[in-house]
Order: sequence, then structure tokens, then C-alpha cells
Amino acid sequence: MAGANSRDRELRERAAAVIPGGMYGHQSVGLLPDDYPQFFERGEGAHIWDVDGRRYLDFMCAYGPSLFGYAQPEIDAAYVRQLGLGDTLTGPTALMVELAEALTGMVSHADWAIFCKNGTDATTMALTTARAHTRRRTVVRAKGAYHGAAPWCVTRPTGVIESDRAHQILCDYNDVASLEAAVAEAGDDLAAIFAAPFKHDAFVDQAEPDIAYARRARELCDRTGALLVVDEVRAGFRLTRDCSWSRLGVQPDLSSWGKCLANGHPLSALLGADKARKAAASIYVTGSFWYQAAPMAAALQTLRLVRETDYLERITALGGELRAGLDERAKAAGFSLRQSGPEVMPLFLFDDDPDLRKGFCFSSEMLARGVYVHPWHNMFLCAAMTEADIAAALDAAEGAFAALKRQAPELAPVDKLAFLSAGAR
Repeated sequence: MAGANSRDRELRERAAAVIPGGMYGHQSVGLLPDDYPQFFERGEGAHIWDVDGRRYLDFMCAYGPSLFGYAQPEIDAAYVRQLGLGDTLTGPTALMVELAEALTGMVSHADWAIFCKNGTDATTMALTTARAHTRRRTVVRAKGAYHGAAPWCVTRPTGVIESDRAHQILCDYNDVASLEAAVAEAGDDLAAIFAAPFKHDAFVDQAEPDIAYARRARELCDRTGALLVVDEVRAGFRLTRDCSWSRLGVQPDLSSWGKCLANGHPLSALLGADKARKAAASIYVTGSFWYQAAPMAAALQTLRLVRETDYLERITALGGELRAGLDERAKAAGFSLRQSGPEVMPLFLFDDDPDLRKGFCFSSEMLARGVYVHPWHNMFLCAAMTEADIAAALDAAEGAFAALKRQAPELAPVDKLAFLSAGAR
């Protein structure tokens, strides 16, 4: 726990003077227990170190970008090598063409690629492309689904005006009737259906996509001429080496990618089918750093490891070990722990914990034992993790469950939870 005289506390005080709220975004003050560090020093493999020198096994993986682990030697060597040649130049290097060729060769629905920096860039380009292609306005997307931090989709809409959110209809994920009703309401103005690879909303159990729901989304787009968009920013290359909905036999027209595309180096992409090529070429999107070569060099190495290693099979197996071990230890301690979502992107929630006081306590106890988990957001496994890491996490969990059992009767409600729940959904 960060003490009163810790480096982390000192930085928080300094940040409060020069950064609104002291922190912003997904690391905002209050979103995690107060004993969680706000500032970090370095990362290596599956571990991170905070500014006070504490080492943690990191199940957040930087909220997803670390697929092969921090400071992965081959990926970072490619990045540094390109830095020596040139990174932000007046235009792109040949690496951009090579990367587009690599991605379209790996993702079965994709015939073209456009590169950007953040997941929000990619999802917003998908929205713009769909509207340019159809010459329509309305978008159907699921309630609670996260598609970025732009005004049109941000989950905490403070400062967003009504017109920013216009021409959107919300449906319930995996509910075919709700989807059909939303499409019917859109009528002749439907431009796109946005879909997450699986239900990975905050604060609630995750859920795999229902095949009937996915297929119906594809059918409705085909019938109306709208585009189907799958937002792969969070799950891309963590569930399959192709687009996630390819597992269901459903191919989108557009897919947005980011996070682990360059294993932590800033890069995202919009991939699309030929039918949307003309529309994608017609829109104006750019950024001073969107042509950066070093992240593209890192991405090419990342994709090589995706193609040539058994990373996916290994992290899936490790995720299964973690899930089974946590279930066994939770039951032994007398707790009902709900584990949902893909094994490589787990979410832990306790039964009978409406204000997350158990979840926050358990997470803090895990942190005190050197394991960084999250009380309400899905987590991630990376290819740098080992069976020894999973065993260490399970040992920490056994201690954390025991501590939670001792403290449970006296736990205070978590501050600001009602506000945070409303904001995150």
C-alpha cells in the first residue's frame, strides 16, 4: 500500500496541482482502491514495477496492449531499429504497405487497411466510413458496450451535447428481438450495426456472442445495405488469429483494431472489405503521428509471433488453470466467485456484492501479495506468463480470500460506486 511518504503519493499531490482531477481516463482517481499505485516505473515480461519499486504480476497488461509481454525483445528491437532510421517523417515508409499486406493476409474479411493511433480513432473511422458508404446516419449498437472515448460513444457523457449522440439506437447484446426492433426503428436510415466480439461491459458478467444474434446482425445488414462493424480493439488476436466473429462463421464489413496490434506501441487500424473501399477512400482522416514507422515495425514483428508461435494456445491453457484454481479456492473459503468471459480475458465478480466492497477488498489483498487484478473490468493474460506465475497468483488468491473472510463483516461500502457505475455504463 502506498504510504504517506511514498513516491506515488508525492506524484499524486504534484499531479493534482497541474492535471484536472489529478488523473484522467481509466486510471482516474476513485476508479480503483486507494492503495493501488497511480504511477509506474517499468515493465518486463508479465510484471510491472510501481514508482516505489514494488513488483506485480500484471493481469491488466496495460489494459490489453501487452500481448507478448512488456519489453518483448524481438518486438522492441524492431521498434528501436526503425527509430534509428526514421519514425515520424513527412510521409510513411514502405512498412505501412507491408503491414497492410500482412493484416489483409491474416484477417479473412479484410481487403484493405487504414492505420491510426487509438482504438477510438479506428471505431470513429468505421462510423464515418459506414455513413459515407450508405449515405445514411443511424447506427445501432448495444447498451453498455464500450467503443471508445469520442463524444459519439463515450460511456461517461459529461460535456457531450445531444447532437453528438444523435442518430443512434441502442439494443440489448445477444437479444435478437431487441436487435430487430432497433433495426426496424432505424428504417431506411440504418448505416451500421456495431458489435463487440463478446459482451465485455464493465461491472457486469461477460458473455460470449450468441450465434443466432451474430448471424441475424449479418442478415439484417445484408438486407438493408448497412455495414456490419465488429470492434476488435480489446479482443483482437486474443480469441483467434482472425476476426473474432469468424469463429461463428460471421464476417463483418469493417473491423477496428488496436491495443495489442503492436504489443504496446501506439498503433491501431481499420480493416475493411472491398464493398467499403470507395467510401473509406473518400473520407478525410489523418494525424501527425499516424504514419509513424517504428510502431509499424513493432506490429510486423507482433504479427509474425501471432502467426508463428503457439501463444494463443498457451495463454488459453493458462487461463483455464487460473479459472479452475480460483474457483476451487473461492469455494474453500466460502465465497461464490463468478468468473465470466473468455479464459484469456477474465472478469471476477462476487455474488452478494452489489456495491463491490468484496471485490475491492479482494483486489487490494491480491495487490498486497504482488498480483495486480481489477475489481470490475475484464483482465488479460499475456504470452510472457508461465505456469509458475499462475501458481503464484493462486497462492496469492488463497491468502486474499482468507483475508476477505476475516474482514467481510466490517467492510465499508465503496465510495462513489453508484456514480462510477452510472458513468461507466
